[in-house]
Amino acid sequence: MTGKMSAPEDRIAQLESRISLLEDRLAILDLIASYGPAVDGMDGGALAAMWGENGSYDFGGDPLVGRENVAALIDLDTHRAYVSAGSAHVLSNPRITLEGDRAVVVNYSQVFTKAGDGWRTDRTCANRWELRRTADGWKVESRTNRLLDGSEEARLLLGGRHSLR
Repeated sequence: MTGKMSAPEDRIAQLESRISLLEDRLAILDLIASYGPAVDGMDGGALAAMWGENGSYDFGGDPLVGRENVAALIDLDTHRAYVSAGSAHVLSNPRITLEGDRAVVVNYSQVFTKAGDGWRTDRTCANRWELRRTADGWKVESRTNRLLDGSEEARLLLGGRHSLR
């Protein structure tokens, strides 16, 4: 047999490649969607499982570095106040750019808190997530989150080409 694939073999290889891409995208969607329930449910284990060992989360100020430090954000006074008031961390459907075993994800996030008989938005942010495929699935290497307050820093997270630095 020559090195060239037959038409059926070529189609199967193309389908396998497309299925693999779809599986990656679904796994990334599941990963991003798991953030809100983890933090609102005060589930540090679920939050830690999202991040790589040395992953970071920069939401302004000093970034949290290391999966255990990221998971400990549920113990911050500000976070406990959100949860005690009734909170919902809601993330938008992300834009995903895949580059082999790495991905860049850009989305919005909002934190809603209970206010009387209704809800109010406390934070609306731009997010850039950098992910890596590991033996345990996709993990967060870094997440940068900035308030959408008109600042250039927040706009830069959303705009331009989203390749890995």
